[in-house]
Amino acid sequence: MTNNHQRITRRGFLGSSVGAAVGVCSLGGLRHSLLRAAEPPAKSKLRFGLTTYTWGKDWDIPTLITNCEKAGLHGVELRTSEKYAHGVELTLNASQRAETKKRFADSPVRLVSIASGERMDWPEPEKLRAAIEAAKAHLQLSHDVGCDVLRVFPNQFYRDVPHEKTIEQIARALDELGAFAVNLGQEVSLEAHGPAGELPTMRAVMDRVTQRSVRVRLNCDARDAKGQGFEANFNLVKNFLSRIIHAHDLNAPDYPYQLMVNLLTKANWEGWVLAERSDKVPDRVQVLTEQRQVWDAMVEKAQHA
Repeated sequence: MTNNHQRITRRGFLGSSVGAAVGVCSLGGLRHSLLRAAEPPAKSKLRFGLTTYTWGKDWDIPTLITNCEKAGLHGVELRTSEKYAHGVELTLNASQRAETKKRFADSPVRLVSIASGERMDWPEPEKLRAAIEAAKAHLQLSHDVGCDVLRVFPNQFYRDVPHEKTIEQIARALDELGAFAVNLGQEVSLEAHGPAGELPTMRAVMDRVTQRSVRVRLNCDARDAKGQGFEANFNLVKNFLSRIIHAHDLNAPDYPYQLMVNLLTKANWEGWVLAERSDKVPDRVQVLTEQRQVWDAMVEKAQHA
């Protein structure tokens, strides 16, 4: 009797212990789930900055750094070949390049890209060769001043040249640049610019490019939503995206900026969206500050979507 009672008690005790343990685990799991739900989303890898075309054309490097810092921007792209006040051009000697690199390295503003105006569409062989060589020189400049992205253009089609031939030519030029860029730790960023810059065409170019250092840069043009719509066109180039994107007025209704940010966040894209504005405003720094605030709100919304 006593032994049976002891066995039953022991069995009951063990059952109660297991039940209690399960209860504790369930409570622990619930508490863990609640804590995870309360955690803020991971810090976004999307950042907002400025390209000097054209709002920064009259700002020298110290002014650029100061104004970007005031607006809460921590990345800048320098446009070349336009005699801008920053003075960063192919003509800089080695010491001047080193000084430019140091200025940005010692500041809170990172130099993220060099924007050349070189085009890979020229039907004349001598013009195409000149553009490729100039782009190579810009890749060296980009390396020397401490950044790692160079912008080039596709750029257009010509009446007497089949589109397919121009697309193939652009791809071959990009492959040559991409091979050169690898040795310098650079990215060749092909901007969706000009008649040859529609996203389906950009995909056709990238289908022919073999160098992984060549990427596609969105230019936030309303035509990105043509055909089957923005998301479909975005998906055409999603796997080829550059680390730099050019944006314009984030409040403009003719471009799906929030959708773009949502898709970039979903794709775990990491890079810089740079403000490119040419309109006249009384205070550029103030407007850049406001645009950065709009951007921050878009990113937060995308993270919670």
